[in-house]
Amino acid sequence: MGAPQSNGPALIDQFSTYVLYERGLAARTASEYAADLRDFARFLGPNTKDKQLLGAAREDVSRYLLMLMKARKYSRSAVWRRLASIRAFYRFARRKNFIRENPFSDFPGPKGRRADPKVLSRRDVSKLLSATVHADNEFLFSRDRAMFELMYAAGLRIGELVSLDVRDVDRERRTIRVTGKGNKTRTVLFNQTALRAINRYLAARPNAHTDALFVSERDKERLTIRGVRFAFETMKRAAGIEGAASPHTLRHSFATHLLEQGADLVVIKELLGHESLSTTQIYTNISVEHIRKAYERAHPRDKDSGET
Repeated sequence: MGAPQSNGPALIDQFSTYVLYERGLAARTASEYAADLRDFARFLGPNTKDKQLLGAAREDVSRYLLMLMKARKYSRSAVWRRLASIRAFYRFARRKNFIRENPFSDFPGPKGRRADPKVLSRRDVSKLLSATVHADNEFLFSRDRAMFELMYAAGLRIGELVSLDVRDVDRERRTIRVTGKGNKTRTVLFNQTALRAINRYLAARPNAHTDALFVSERDKERLTIRGVRFAFETMKRAAGIEGAASPHTLRHSFATHLLEQGADLVVIKELLGHESLSTTQIYTNISVEHIRKAYERAHPRDKDSGET
């Protein structure tokens, strides 16, 4: 798939191509970046061209973000995403020498801390991974169990899961070769429980013309992200888990639960494939909150005293 093309500042198309081919990000990500920047360009003026876009000032971005929050009622996370697209574009412009300085390298986001990622409790993860679905279909039963055991065991992104080939899994060493964002490869570990689930699935996996680890039932081709999400929703309902949760929630839960059990933050960073430790540090906030909730549920003193 090529980079998206459109009217408007030509540099947006160049940026989209750069994101897609030089940084190796997904076509969907490139398209979202481009759409965000075209929206910002329209905000600057109906006929904004490259020169006006490159000359945007910090005040312009401030007014744009304020408009998103006040007039459009965007959530804080949606505003953060728009700002991330703008920051990425001006990093690109500076790297390609279209501008001398990047005025947005230290541009602050909306006030207030970004919302912490959603995580499942260890009990809910256990309920999810033990849910009985497709009991009369060994292929689907073992495939779905293996997928989500592996996502939780290794902290995989959904895109990383569906891109796995059979040869990427070393069952003897319990390691996986994962291709993550920017086509960067890392090696991650998985546990004995996931190994048993994978072994059971591979015994039921039909012959297929693809090297993909996880395949669809109908055409025996590589399973899609949409297929994984559908399978997750099925297991979530069967487990009786309420509230927002998605396959990516298992990645957040993996990091949070490791941290709660004493794993080093740097180790978690490497397993997740984060470039910066600051990205991983958000899980310290989640971990502290989980500990607080567990403490308040368990400690008897406030309950005994009848005070809050």
